[in-house]
Amino acid sequence: MAGLRWPPDDSDLPQPRAQAPADLISDDDRSVAADSWSIKSEYGSTLDDDQRHVDAAEVLSSGNFQAASDYSSDKDEPDVNEDEPSMLGLQSYWDASYADDLANFHEHGHAGEVWFGAEVMDTVVAWTKSLCLNLPQYRIAVDNNGKYASDDISNRLSCWSVLDIGTGNGLLLQELAKIGFSDLTGTDYSEGAIELSRNLAVRNGFSHIKFLVDDVLETKLDKKFQLVMDKGTLDAIGLHPDGPVKRLMYWDSVAKLVAPSGILVITSCNNTKDDLLQEMESFNGKRLGSNDQVLGEASWGSLFKYIDHVRTYPSIMFAGVEGTRVSTVAFLRK
Repeated sequence: MAGLRWPPDDSDLPQPRAQAPADLISDDDRSVAADSWSIKSEYGSTLDDDQRHVDAAEVLSSGNFQAASDYSSDKDEPDVNEDEPSMLGLQSYWDASYADDLANFHEHGHAGEVWFGAEVMDTVVAWTKSLCLNLPQYRIAVDNNGKYASDDISNRLSCWSVLDIGTGNGLLLQELAKIGFSDLTGTDYSEGAIELSRNLAVRNGFSHIKFLVDDVLETKLDKKFQLVMDKGTLDAIGLHPDGPVKRLMYWDSVAKLVAPSGILVITSCNNTKDDLLQEMESFNGKRLGSNDQVLGEASWGSLFKYIDHVRTYPSIMFAGVEGTRVSTVAFLRK
């Protein structure tokens, strides 16, 4: 599972919510319309550039755009489950996609695509590093120039246990490894994605990163992590025909994977900051209203708390509407 794939970076158009075809395409089909969403990979595409731009423009022209208010929705009552079903919510789509990526890796040595683009990934990595170092329970001393001692940073980050759900080709974990994180695990429900991520990690000198086949909605992991990363997985889950139900399952599952006082960082192209906050609050509310025991704890009490969100993503104006391509929000597991 991975993030949704966008048109080439040189497009000047803002990005819409992913739209479904008139009739949901079968699990085994991969359509040209869906392929037009992808960022052009290192090894090119089955479509030429002109056709890719035409297809992308057609999708954009019928899209619904996110309104921005501090990079979030300003709707009074945002609906977080309004995404239309799409083939991008089906495991068979991602299995086929990663089979292609794996074949291209073996033939040409290419890593495949960077979901949401390299700039977004770099922003997420740098912002997450700062977040982890500056939370009160993890804050470290700075020198007289207001800078962290590099040895202290490396030591502190290496103590974090990190899980990347829906890791895809695992490139996000490689970037986290470069800045000092070392206890790194990536999971994906696609066996092809895990095989690709393992091959890339070994080739690039990150063989210590662990990769496992696991479906976050039915996770078999029995470990809790201090930092759980999601870059596009919740988006894909929401595009499944049973998206609203599966999104509820998602929050139940990640709540079991994030350690107490740990952090959940969600990066999304289909949800604004306010959408994600509402969904988190809805999960807390359902838990408050339950008489059952949840996660081995008393069911009363909110489980997640908003910490911060990325404020540096650029906003784009299109047809009089201001929006952003992506939002990144962090939650504390209480």
